[in-house]
Parts: sequence; structure tokens; C-alpha cells
Amino acid sequence: MAKLTALAVKNAKPGRHGDGAGLYLLVKPSGAKSWVLRVQKHGKRRDIGLGSVAALTLAEARERAAELRKHALNGRDPVAERDRDIRPTPSFREATIETHAALKPSWVEKNAAAFLTSLETYAHPTLGDLRVDSIKAAHILSALTPIWIAKPELARKVRMRIGQVLNFAHSKGWRAAEAPNRAVSLGLPKQPKGRNFSAMPYEQVPKFVAGLQKNSPTAGRRALLFLILTAARPGEVRHARWEQFDLAKSDWNRPPEIMKEREAHTITLNAAAVGLLKELQGSQLPSKNGLVFPGARGNPLSDMTMRKVLRDAGLPFDAHGFRSSFRDWAAEQMPAIPDAVAEAALAHAVPDKIVRAYRRTKFVSMRRELLEAWAKHIFEGQDIEQS
Repeated sequence: MAKLTALAVKNAKPGRHGDGAGLYLLVKPSGAKSWVLRVQKHGKRRDIGLGSVAALTLAEARERAAELRKHALNGRDPVAERDRDIRPTPSFREATIETHAALKPSWVEKNAAAFLTSLETYAHPTLGDLRVDSIKAAHILSALTPIWIAKPELARKVRMRIGQVLNFAHSKGWRAAEAPNRAVSLGLPKQPKGRNFSAMPYEQVPKFVAGLQKNSPTAGRRALLFLILTAARPGEVRHARWEQFDLAKSDWNRPPEIMKEREAHTITLNAAAVGLLKELQGSQLPSKNGLVFPGARGNPLSDMTMRKVLRDAGLPFDAHGFRSSFRDWAAEQMPAIPDAVAEAALAHAVPDKIVRAYRRTKFVSMRRELLEAWAKHIFEGQDIEQS
């Protein structure tokens, strides 16, 4: 007999909560909730993940669990059946809706609305009716070309969102490959510099960093260098505290309160970022708030501090734009690294099914490889252990 209710699921505390017939609600210490089905096969117990509570309601989880129990009793592999999607391959328009539904719980309302609106306006006229397994770089270029120069910032966001839909479709088995990022990059012209183009081209980043290091190591310059090395958001750097770092593991465990999506996220640190942090540990007095980059009176740096470093150098770019510099470099210079790895490095939403497809340990390893390669690009042969 079923034990859980919708209210019980909503209020469930960390731990494993049984619903009966092998279905469990798993609540992690972080508060993340997912469904797990325990089945017996060949005398051995086996736990099968069904998905998050955000993706499956209690009723849907029960229905899915019942289906998989039948498959197990009939001798079929319940995991293979779980992963099998027997629906016809959807169109890009249909896949957009499914991607939005799956990722929306991790987005703020404004971003969720912009995702749909931008794709409906700029991608669906060209891609909307095409099956997701048939979309190639040429189709994406047709959608982006009219706005790539005229509306550069918007075009970059549309390109990223098209990639999210195609990568989600890949994770569902609807298409054989992820988004053709490198091929699209090769087919697009360089966007002009200007007021609406805040991201420094990645080819220029090494020269800028070399100049940055020649100047006195102010809090603003060090914070900006750390931001570039980690591809983090300015607010995440400004509010970084020593307690968030595990330098032995080269991890930065960022709490929900400093993250855009209000979800905790761990970033893998490259050797250069660790070297900079160790240098700071040995050279600065502890701040009253434990801030890594304290500003005046020990408070967090202002929004303008890192931007001022760029303005003093006579550059029109924004600190936040280095995330786009990193993303473009990853797409064009690291084609062997899956697109989802770069998205995870930026703390963008990546469906857990994609992570499982690479094995979680391998996925983290690829993130480390990507960030180390980024540091080598930034320093162009310099000793990246030094800041």
C-alpha cells in the first residue's frame, strides 16, 4: 500500500522514504529529491534511478516504477527499458518545450522565460519543424546569420540555447551527437567590437593577462585574474570566502547564496588558480568576513572594482564577459571535450542523465582537463603555478 503523499514529498527531510513496492524518495542533505526503484534480479537487489521530483510527480513515479517492475519480472533489463524512449523523434520546437520543462526548476523565472521567447522568435522559424536528429551546423547557421552581427549579444544567447536543446535531445537518445559547436563556430564571422559586445575575444586574453601581471597586485587585479582563471561570475568571486575552498582537492565549493541559480556548485580549480590562492594566503591579513578578495574596510569588493581594471586599460569589455571568452575558446579549441562539460564548468544547468552518460568521475576529470587547458592558453607557456 502506498505510504507517501504529495505533501509528504514536499516536506520530506534528508534520507530515504519508502512508498511501498520498492519505490523510494531519496532526499540528499542539499535538499535535492529524486526517485529510486529497488528491484530483485537473480537474487540481487538493484537500485534504479527514475529521475528527480522536479521531473516526475509522485503519481508519475509510481506509474514508472510499476512499468519497470513488470519488465524485471519478465526477465528484461529494467535499466535498458528505463532509458528506452519509444516516442517518435520530436521536432526542434517540441524538444525546446521538453528541454525547458526539464531545466526550468534550476533557473530563475526571468531566464526561463527568456529561453522560450528567444528560441520561439529567432530559432523556430528556421529550426522549429525540423526533427532534432536532422539538424546540422548549416541549419543553425541559417538561424543565427541574420542576427549574428546586428544583435551580437542576443545571437550568442540564442546559439547557446540551441545547443542546450540539441544536447538535451542527445541525452534522451533523439540524436546521435551533441550540438555541432565547432562547425558552427567555423561558419560564423567574427563579431565586431563595440558597446554591445562585452566579451574579450579569447585570442586577446593572454596578452591582457600578461599586462595585468605587470602592474601592482591590487585586490581588483587579483580578483579579475582569479575570475578569468575560473570562468566564474563577478559576484561569485567578490563573495568568495576561504571556508569555501579545499586547496588539497583543488575544489571551490560555492554555496547557494552566491550562485545565480541559488544552487550549490563545486568548481574544479586549475593549478594557476590554486597558486594564486596560496600566494594570497601567505601575503594578506585575514579579513573580518573571511573574504578572499576583501575591499575597503574588509567588505566585499564593489561591482565596479574589476570593471575599473578593464576601463583603466582602455578596454570596452566587462568582467562577466570572460565567461563567454572561455566558452568560445572551449567550443573552438577543445572539440574533444563534450559541450556539456563546458556548460558544467560555467555552472549552467546540465541534466543529470548527461553526466551519467560519461560516468560522474570521468565527467569531473574532463572538467579539470578543460580548466587546466584554459590556464595554459591564458599564460601561453608561462609557469602556471605562478600568479
